[in-house]
Amino acid sequence: MTRLWKTATFTALLGVITLLPARADTLEMPAGPPALQDQPAAEHSVTLPGRGMSMTAVEERFGTPRTKHNEVGDPPITRWVYPDFTVYFEYQYVINAVAHDDAAAPRRQ
Repeated sequence: MTRLWKTATFTALLGVITLLPARADTLEMPAGPPALQDQPAAEHSVTLPGRGMSMTAVEERFGTPRTKHNEVGDPPITRWVYPDFTVYFEYQYVINAVAHDDAAAPRRQ
């Protein structure tokens, strides 16, 4: 009898829960700065080095960086700063590349 009582109670509770209205919040994101909305992405995007590229390949493709910071830590992390982005290397390979905030501004021709 106890097991039957537990099953009936569980079923009744489940029925009540399914009758409750579902609720969810809606997150609305702004479309972005008006200056960027009217222009194609190519006009305000920055090409970044890909993960796994070697230091040599990055320098051949993007040129000499504005600043080369010394390696830090273990494993050694090196940072190269270009005018529009910064590249982070672990040993000799890219682990991340980040565009600077001002690099997203539309380019004037």
